[in-house]
Amino acid sequence: MLLFILAYLGGVLTIASPCILPVLPFVFARADQPFLRRGLPMLLGMALTFAVIATLAAVGGGWAVEANQYGRYLAIALLALFGITLVFPELSDRLTQPLVALGGRLSESADRNEDAGGVWPSLLLGVATGLLWAPCAGPVLGLILTGAALEGANVQTTLLLLAYAAGAATSLALALLVGGRVFAAMKRSLGAGEWIRRGLGAAVLVAVVAIAFGADTGFLTQVSLANTASLEQSLVDRFHAAPGKAGAEPSSSVVMSGGGAVMSAGPSMMMSANAPKMAMNGKPTGKDGVEPSSSMVMTGAGAMTSANAPTMAMNAGPAMKAASAAAPETLPDEGRLPTLSGAVQWLNSPPLTAEALKGKVVLVDFWTYSCINCLRSIPYVRAWAEKYKDQGLVVIGVHAPEFPFEKSIDNVKQAVERLRIDYPVAIDNDYAIWRAFNNEYWPADYFIDAKGRIRHHYFGEGDYAESERVIQQLLAEAGAANLPAGVVTVSATGAEAASDEADVQSPETYIGYMRAENFASPGGAVSDAPHVYSPGDLKLNDWGLSGDWTIGGQSATLNRTDGAISFRFHARDLHLVLGPGADGKPARFRVTIDGMAPGESHGADVSAEGEGVVTDHRLYQLVRQSGPIMDHTFTIQFLDPDVQAYAFTFG
Repeated sequence: MLLFILAYLGGVLTIASPCILPVLPFVFARADQPFLRRGLPMLLGMALTFAVIATLAAVGGGWAVEANQYGRYLAIALLALFGITLVFPELSDRLTQPLVALGGRLSESADRNEDAGGVWPSLLLGVATGLLWAPCAGPVLGLILTGAALEGANVQTTLLLLAYAAGAATSLALALLVGGRVFAAMKRSLGAGEWIRRGLGAAVLVAVVAIAFGADTGFLTQVSLANTASLEQSLVDRFHAAPGKAGAEPSSSVVMSGGGAVMSAGPSMMMSANAPKMAMNGKPTGKDGVEPSSSMVMTGAGAMTSANAPTMAMNAGPAMKAASAAAPETLPDEGRLPTLSGAVQWLNSPPLTAEALKGKVVLVDFWTYSCINCLRSIPYVRAWAEKYKDQGLVVIGVHAPEFPFEKSIDNVKQAVERLRIDYPVAIDNDYAIWRAFNNEYWPADYFIDAKGRIRHHYFGEGDYAESERVIQQLLAEAGAANLPAGVVTVSATGAEAASDEADVQSPETYIGYMRAENFASPGGAVSDAPHVYSPGDLKLNDWGLSGDWTIGGQSATLNRTDGAISFRFHARDLHLVLGPGADGKPARFRVTIDGMAPGESHGADVSAEGEGVVTDHRLYQLVRQSGPIMDHTFTIQFLDPDVQAYAFTFG
């Protein structure tokens, strides 16, 4: 219930958002008509259509986006005719084509005969408005959309979107009622009813043009006329409850977003922090006494939150954890080991069950292969599995995907081989095990004793020695003898090497519009359509595109050769999640730092000359600075088309 209240309040706040501006003319064009027969049906049609379309777009993938685009074209034509008939009402009598006549009826029927017109013209106008409305995706809407993407189609997703739309309709209804009184007074005192009508028609036409040229999803998302993100975030922080104990019943309302060190996400979704994008950044959010940031994302050395994304951006910094800094002498009982059923496939082992694992000490490690925080913790998990395998420790990696390409079993197999993981891995594409644990983070480690009880958990990177001492304590309780002394020492290379936390001043940054932030290309992002960009003037942590790109919800795809991405960053390491096009053809690239070849500062996936190739979907380490860490401008130029770019991370 709290999530529905949160969604409704988030919708109410859209009245103060710049992205509501393009639809205001459509709403206020009916301000001088009876509210119950004209304004209310239009708002209901708008809310219902938005909820349906947003649900389909969130869970349906590219086909839903493409189908909705045709609906937008039809709605633009319909509302353009509506505006024309407002400006030139005499034309509606001369229009004979069916579509034109429909547009005329929308504007004229209520004026000529209120009783005869009924509610249907206004309802249809609302449907058309709902097809065009593109609200700024602040933390609340981002939370809902990411949950939809993570969980798939369900009634709760649609009801949450409907609650959000109802909130927006409520604030618009209040504005419409006030506006109706003002317009009526103006008509009585000034006798200017016809000119007011024509002025509204002109405003409708301006809005149609703005929407047709993408101003509603581009420029207005960059305008700070009234940024409601902080208000929405405060609502999210107020409503968000502490996650349920692992092993309890899955919570359908846990929705969080991620930052650099820990990636958090409830079974329902991942959420964003700063509007209008789903990207996250900041310090670890308030949990167990950790200082909350202004966004729901977590940054730090420890973990990241889920997002398939509503949905989740990460940065490096202090590790975030839910456990105490030192292992307690007596480890608490945090609940039973939940079921391990629901994985679509197991690697390195037949399917394991909680019942069969009794008598063993178990470490369950949630990870996903493009998560930089997971990559940096895997060397320790791998070392523990090897060191204690003969003393009764069973390590299980649960691979829960963030991006769609991480659902490919072949991609996971390649990652397991590349990372030299030989312990059992459950491919949790449907998030069944994730939900059973009520998990919210990548990486997340749960420590289970020989009786099948969860005794400890840790979210994020770091504190490896303490985690290993927990393993030793549980093994000793189980009666293991001759335990190896000390703790493991890991010497990792490439992306697996530990972050240089003191010098990381750049947050994880997503490129898809659902979670992107700090996008500096002039004119802003154009969603789901080809567009030629220039990088713009980059300040620290700004980024931009150059060339012909299509920015989708989770990634940007290069349409022609010689496109580039630039980022002004401050960190030792820079990583970028990349993938080839649908045909799998490798894409060559060239990296520069401040316009020069990286030389000794090249990453593991780049030569000193800055050359590299995108061969598969994964995280690529592109920069590892060799000298003092300073602000630099990174640019990657792609020499082949169709490459897909997802997210920057730093270390």
